[in-house]
Amino acid sequence: MNSPSTAAVQTARRIAVSFVATVSAVGVTASFASAEPVAAPNTEAGRHAAQAPRATRGIPFTQATVTRQQDGSFTVSWKAPGAGSVTVYADGKVVAYGGAEATITVRRLPAADRQWFRLVPDEGDPLTLADRSLHLEGAANFRDAGGYRTADGRWVKMGVLYRADALHQLTDADLAKLRRLGIRTDFDLRTPGERAKAPDRVPAGARYVVANVIGEENSAELPPAAEASERLMAESYRQFIVRPSAAKAYRSLFRMAAEPGSYPLVYHCSSGKDRTGWATAVLLTALGVDRETVMRDYLASNDYLAASNAAELAKQPPGIAARLKPVLETRAPYLNAAFDEIEARFGTFGAYLREGLGLNGQELERLRAALLTD
Repeated sequence: MNSPSTAAVQTARRIAVSFVATVSAVGVTASFASAEPVAAPNTEAGRHAAQAPRATRGIPFTQATVTRQQDGSFTVSWKAPGAGSVTVYADGKVVAYGGAEATITVRRLPAADRQWFRLVPDEGDPLTLADRSLHLEGAANFRDAGGYRTADGRWVKMGVLYRADALHQLTDADLAKLRRLGIRTDFDLRTPGERAKAPDRVPAGARYVVANVIGEENSAELPPAAEASERLMAESYRQFIVRPSAAKAYRSLFRMAAEPGSYPLVYHCSSGKDRTGWATAVLLTALGVDRETVMRDYLASNDYLAASNAAELAKQPPGIAARLKPVLETRAPYLNAAFDEIEARFGTFGAYLREGLGLNGQELERLRAALLTD
């Protein structure tokens, strides 16, 4: 086997610094074939999209998602036990009907920066959702942090907080979209060195805030084996709990997230998977989202970053690619390492919020009041 070239090794080391050093510190659904947009049956039904009936039992949906497909259509799925039927609205019109559990396809909607769907059950409160991704050209992992159900039956609001990868490659079209969506705050979790090498392109009028999670600048060699890369990544996640700089940065982010005047707010690091991934895991857990859902959101970075990760790995000799792959990916043991560190140091997640991050009860209540549906 030929030895890797000096250039290849240098490239791998550069990637390692970029990706490792920045985080290291030593049922069955009822299927509808298609649902084309149709006009609301009458004017009152049209108004239904803006003001749905209220019921004392709250939002009946236990699961619901919206996904934009490559052909421009949207797949809308839901489960609403106890509801007899669900009417789906978009752009003030009825676009589909379904039972208590369904998956439907909606086509031929007018172009929009973000298409919102309002799911209105015959009993209970409605739910408004959109596709989680903003489909930006220059930030593949820019997505909504909301749209998840909590243990008490509420939902994390969408269109309020966004998680993202680096913003230095945003196109002019991306910036125009973010401006139209009203992005008000850009919260940068990277180090000074990262910010200098790849400064954010900030939407016009948005406030730019920095909060360095890692603290001092780091440099690191790519570990000698894939297993060592995995251990390094797990240790880096434990340091999110240990480092004072991390506690300070996340405390600042969550306090700002509790202030509606900062919305919509985007927070990000370089790839949007590690520092940003932990921030999102803490946020969703604090709001009452279950661990399985939190993990699913965390691991979704692998899907959003699949193309860029594959391109990076393809540049490397097989041996280096194998060592680099654990660094580029999100993996369950990494996130679990951070939660395990919380248990070891604080005993409970609530104690971590109070003692580790210094968030008091009033701040946490403001966070929940601001980000959860009524």
